[in-house]
Amino acid sequence: MNHISKALRGVADKYNGVSLIIRIIVGLIAGTALALVVPHMTWIGEFGTLFVSALKAVAPILVFVLVASALAQGNSKLDGRFGTVLFLYLFTTFLSAVVAVLTSRMFPQTISLGDAADADVVPQGLSEVVQTLLTNIVANPIQAMIDGNYICILMWACLFGLAMKGIANESSKAFLANVADGVSQVIRWVINLAPFGIMGLVFTSVSENGLAAFTEYGSLLLLLVGTMLLMVLIFLYLHRNPYPLVYRCFKESGLTAFFTRSSAANIPVNMQLCEKLGLDKDMYSVSIPLGATINMNGAAITITIMAMAAANTMGIQISLPAAILLS
Repeated sequence: MNHISKALRGVADKYNGVSLIIRIIVGLIAGTALALVVPHMTWIGEFGTLFVSALKAVAPILVFVLVASALAQGNSKLDGRFGTVLFLYLFTTFLSAVVAVLTSRMFPQTISLGDAADADVVPQGLSEVVQTLLTNIVANPIQAMIDGNYICILMWACLFGLAMKGIANESSKAFLANVADGVSQVIRWVINLAPFGIMGLVFTSVSENGLAAFTEYGSLLLLLVGTMLLMVLIFLYLHRNPYPLVYRCFKESGLTAFFTRSSAANIPVNMQLCEKLGLDKDMYSVSIPLGATINMNGAAITITIMAMAAANTMGIQISLPAAILLS
């Protein structure tokens, strides 16, 4: 029995000793190869389902406990820098959508459209949209975690954290911190298994669509990734060279976020990177979970490009001002 445990431990050590990016690339290749060789082994696709489900299950809990713990333990008030962070979150999300509109018009795409899904409720005006937003903010926090309603989770986490800051003793605050660290560790374990999840996702896609999954949407994928890189790598004049920092953030955080497809699940990676960079913990312990909820540059690019591609497919002409307004 000891020999088996030692062998398993040795395999785990070798697995963890390899870069996550290299393991993800191997997962991509393995998923494609298995889909072409043994497409009938559909159980391989379950690895992808389990991976995505695990991220969706734990990420809402992580956002709640991290924000609540950070606010409960914060020793200093958030200064003017936090306002700058909020502005950059909102501005870059909007800018990402605008850039996506421009690249979509420069390189128009079309997609294969399936049957339209039936919407339970279709908003009839701006007032109804605002009412729905406000209702979601004050929804049941337990149900919000089940549904992944992050704006509600964030609101209740802030209220709970601020309340605990005034009434909790040191042991209670330490307990909150330990819970946050524990949930963060669980997320790291899940992300560490990303190669198997990606293998399952690629297997399902290729086994159902063949290599057309890569060739048919190759130009669309290039447009998506190219627009994202444009946002990451093109900067205004900053009086200094930003690219060493950008490269480190891209290497240690960006690639993980891209492949896991979850900003919330990437929070522990970003928190660890902030700690390595020596940033103010009182600042990033709140701004990082908040950014995972409201700073959606990648999502803004993806939604805008896909919407423009759908409009092109349907032959709907949209003017540039209208496209930017809709974005």
